Amino acid sequence: MSKRSLQAAKTNKNDEFYTKLEDIEAEVNNYKDSFNGKVVYCNCDDPTESNFVRYFEDNFKALGLKQLIATHYIASETDTTKPQQLTLTQSAEGFIRSITPLTGDGDFRSPEAIALLQTADIVVTNPPFSLFREYVAQLYKYGKKFLIIGNINAVANKEIFPLIKDNKMWLGNNQVKEFIIPEDAPKKSGQRVDSNGVRYQKFGNLVTWFTNLDYKKQHDTLYLGKSYKKNPQFYPKYDNYDAIEVSKVADIPYDYDGVMGVPITYLVKHNPDQFEILGSQRWAKSQELLDVYRGNVYPPDKDMATLIEGKEMYTRIFIKHKKEVNIDGTQTNNQDGYCTSH
Repeated sequence: MSKRSLQAAKTNKNDEFYTKLEDIEAEVNNYKDSFNGKVVYCNCDDPTESNFVRYFEDNFKALGLKQLIATHYIASETDTTKPQQLTLTQSAEGFIRSITPLTGDGDFRSPEAIALLQTADIVVTNPPFSLFREYVAQLYKYGKKFLIIGNINAVANKEIFPLIKDNKMWLGNNQVKEFIIPEDAPKKSGQRVDSNGVRYQKFGNLVTWFTNLDYKKQHDTLYLGKSYKKNPQFYPKYDNYDAIEVSKVADIPYDYDGVMGVPITYLVKHNPDQFEILGSQRWAKSQELLDVYRGNVYPPDKDMATLIEGKEMYTRIFIKHKKEVNIDGTQTNNQDGYCTSH
């Protein structure tokens, strides 16, 4: 086996996390209307093992799918198993299910997989975490809708955050707490084995869904129960930005019209009708954010810090209230702290 193949096999083993069926069901159920008449491609999924394949096969008719395609990657040159392509369609006579071998290794970047990608409407899968940025870049290159799983820390990446800021990608409804892992996967902390001998790797709150499919919950108004005017001492300003620090999403004030710095976990609750994202401490800084810069780094977009009395804060995203919202275009911040649209 070549050095490259050895490394690929090692990376593949470390990235081999199988999503539980109940996690797929819980998330996809929020987008059911998006799948009617569509071709779904699961391009990181073994047709014989993937719960994504199982879910879409079981719900093919209920979702109104036009076609399901699934392919997967084989890293090892010594593995005699060939990557396969599953294709499922429905005709007047019933379902047509075929499994055929791929000519290549099944890598999502291979010409064979890209050709299949170009025929698809929506990509749904759990891509390798180590290749997440490259994977997302490919989806946008070919203009695809998607619902995929990734580490929430990816939102701070230079390639990912601008997409979120510009409302081209957002977080889904749920987080994924744990994955099924192979029996021979490297042993790490946070693993468990169930009564059937199935191994799981826990991830806490680090893994979530990323999508560019619209869904109802994304437009739910975030309840705001804190007041800046009543408690300004709880909201210190940054040394280098004329903006207040909000260390918890639950502490976002309803009565502050300026720029606010919030943790990346805010994105789980982000409503684009209620708030505008102005940039992060590192990337994609809007002119409005640069206008409130008070630091001494030149040019100001090169300042990667958020400082309070010289102390560095964790990664922060800058947001502000929007004046207008959906439906009739009005929004009010009432005296009791509810931010409501009506």
